[in-house]
Amino acid sequence: MKHKDIPLKERIIFALDVASCKEAQAWVEKLESHIGFYKIGLQLFLAGWWPIVDWIVARGHKVMVDLKFFDIPETVQLAVHQLKNHGVTFATVHGNDPILRAAVAEKNGLKILAVTVLTSFGEEDMLEMGCTRKIEDLVFLRAKRALTLGCDGVISSGLEAARIRKELGDNFLIVTPGIRPGANTTIEEDDQKRIVTAQDAIINGADYVVVGRPISKAENPIQVVASMQQAILKGISL
Repeated sequence: MKHKDIPLKERIIFALDVASCKEAQAWVEKLESHIGFYKIGLQLFLAGWWPIVDWIVARGHKVMVDLKFFDIPETVQLAVHQLKNHGVTFATVHGNDPILRAAVAEKNGLKILAVTVLTSFGEEDMLEMGCTRKIEDLVFLRAKRALTLGCDGVISSGLEAARIRKELGDNFLIVTPGIRPGANTTIEEDDQKRIVTAQDAIINGADYVVVGRPISKAENPIQVVASMQQAILKGISL
């Protein structure tokens, strides 16, 4: 496996899961000496819309708009079109072949990442929804389809990243959420089930890791970031 040439400052995508633009700006100002990539999800996007995206990009940072577009293909295509001219780097899409195809058709230079299976899902959740396929198999199948359809990469937990990378190659991106500082470490009110460390995610083939609460809830966020970045460097070197 060949690791991509990605600046260490961009390997961690900090999840701005906050309720206001003011809070988001405070976190960017606190972390931007160490982190140059930020995720904007539903909560912050609905609170701040494009001004917060434009503000982060204007500071020289990258933005992942994590809205997990899932609707009829025409609506998804029109939604992706709205990302144009805002300097967005990654956008996430969730759905079947026509939905992914519609997003890819309108990407206009940004990278489309297909969501495989949310890291908050465990095997029991899949059974409750009537899915008898193992999560690893479903993630692999969805990743393979997404790449065939022209997506630039996938969102996958670190647990499934190794198989995806081994069987599908290096010519696409894997972005991994569900990152925790230590093996089997959880945080208070944690809703993530399929978790790994930043180092293990990179070893397994991830290019980027998405981290929120392990940093935002830490007594010393910069120290946590620095520690994770050292772990990422070690993972790259192994």
